[in-house]
Amino acid sequence: MAAGIIASYGIAHWYQGTQAGKPYELGVSFIPAYAEYLGEDPHAVLDAALNDLGIRQFRLVSYWNQIEVSPGTYDFSQLDWQFAAIEKAGGTVSLAMGLRQPRWPECHAPTFYNTSQPRSAWQPQLERYMQAVVERYKSSSALKSYQLENEFYNKFGDCHNFDRQRLTDELALIKRLDPGHPVIISRSNNYAGFALRAPTADINALSLYRRVWDASITKRYLDYPFPSWHYAALAGVQKLVKGQDSIIHELQTEPWPPRGKSMRDISLAEQNKSFDAARFRRTVAFAKQTGIRHIDLWGLEYWYYRKNTLHDPSVWKVAHELYSQDSLQSVGQESKP
Repeated sequence: MAAGIIASYGIAHWYQGTQAGKPYELGVSFIPAYAEYLGEDPHAVLDAALNDLGIRQFRLVSYWNQIEVSPGTYDFSQLDWQFAAIEKAGGTVSLAMGLRQPRWPECHAPTFYNTSQPRSAWQPQLERYMQAVVERYKSSSALKSYQLENEFYNKFGDCHNFDRQRLTDELALIKRLDPGHPVIISRSNNYAGFALRAPTADINALSLYRRVWDASITKRYLDYPFPSWHYAALAGVQKLVKGQDSIIHELQTEPWPPRGKSMRDISLAEQNKSFDAARFRRTVAFAKQTGIRHIDLWGLEYWYYRKNTLHDPSVWKVAHELYSQDSLQSVGQESKP
């Protein structure tokens, strides 16, 4: 145990040293359906992200159930306007692909396909949809990468199939259709071990959550105890063993409601128990201390909702600071473990 901790500490120190001096790339996830859930206009949220906050790096979703509106019929209008806006602004897109993508219920299958059945009953349809998405956007000037099957092995959510061979097959499909763009495969920050078994993609991604609601034992908010060098060690092992770069593709910068509650159910005072302006700054500073340079924040739709509907602009103001060029160079500079 002690030897493992010492080794991880040493790898973290090495990894942080290799990243020192490299510029940060600070992006954000954007999910129109969540903006709508919060009662906000997705077009207004994306416009504010581009033109007020000045964000130029986006992680977008391609929900299967939104695109395949009837068997074999695809509607790309939702993604088209997002790509068009980001292309016009000169931004970049990492596009989530597959059955499992960010936000509840995690797996986004159309109702006319039953993914609780053996995958032979629905995998061909899933792969046809994925092919349609790749062919639609692979020539976009904004497309930078694909993210395949968000946190594939995380059992959280309404998902049924965790077959490693399916992930392997989907990775091969994307690489065959578009060998020119890198593919990201992600893991959760509290997932045990390292992402070393096949399939491994071009880039390793981590989700990083700091404060959550413990629904199992304590029934209260808790902070994950991992120090920043823990994440540096995870990235360092991936680099040493697999030659992969690592990114933080989902940094928690929104509240985590108690179990059974949604964001719309809880007061601003309750939201502040897991996230507020001060925690926003601390969380981004913590992420930068890991040494990982590409960081996509999670919560854009919430920041806008808090400003526009709850009439509290505090976290939006922090976002404005963080995405300014001066702050990118000065806030939360990395420290060694």
